[in-house]
Amino acid sequence: MVSISGLPAFLAYFAVALGLVGLYLAVYLTATPHREIALIRADNAAAALALGASLIGYALPLSVAIYNAQTLLDCVIWGLVALVVQILIYWLVRLLVPDLSGRIARGELAGAILLAAASIAGGLVDAAAMTY
Repeated sequence: MVSISGLPAFLAYFAVALGLVGLYLAVYLTATPHREIALIRADNAAAALALGASLIGYALPLSVAIYNAQTLLDCVIWGLVALVVQILIYWLVRLLVPDLSGRIARGELAGAILLAAASIAGGLVDAAAMTY
């Protein structure tokens, strides 16, 4: 980049992205029965892994949405699609792993690792699907 003429667009997309990430975290933290932030503060690695990977799984398609967006509204719409996909991934893993939230709350890593892998894999596939 030779100049900072693109700075206003950068700031706009960055602000929208921060807002979408905040919304994602609010929805995700509400959708899960366990209290991730309290668990993470108590040094629960399973909760940190599950939440962190979920955030990565959301950021991957969000970054592709930003890259491909023609307008800020376009970015918001695809960011919301990515949000829905990540929440669906959480619910699907919950169907596969009985008492997933309880296991994460107890610090059991197996369910958290599966959720982390599914979140990242889902985010990668979601991001790839947005490159149509």
